[in-house]
Amino acid sequence: MITITRIYSDSKGESHFEDFEVPLKNNGDIGFLSDDEPAKSIVFREVKPSYDYDFHNAPDRQYIVLLDGGVEIETSLGEKRKFETGSILLVEDTTGKGHKTKNIEPKLRKSIFIKL
Repeated sequence: MITITRIYSDSKGESHFEDFEVPLKNNGDIGFLSDDEPAKSIVFREVKPSYDYDFHNAPDRQYIVLLDGGVEIETSLGEKRKFETGSILLVEDTTGKGHKTKNIEPKLRKSIFIKL
């Protein structure tokens, strides 16, 4: 299983966290794989050490994979979570009040966005 944290908006526009697991199947010598999931595009990103982005919505429904640094994300209801290198997020709050994101460490941070 791989654990992913989903960020989404409810019917009132409030953002929330929800954890879910993606099942993996044994594929012998090549390891354990999930089912295919279609994607539209992939974007590589690097942000400055001072990255601290106020409330915003995700521009698209997308996975975010943190490559080399962590972030703290805050929902519109004030819940905060820290995500470390290697974390995978499914960001779906394309409407509503959005979320805040800031670097945990003062260093350049790289991530991958996989648009769905």
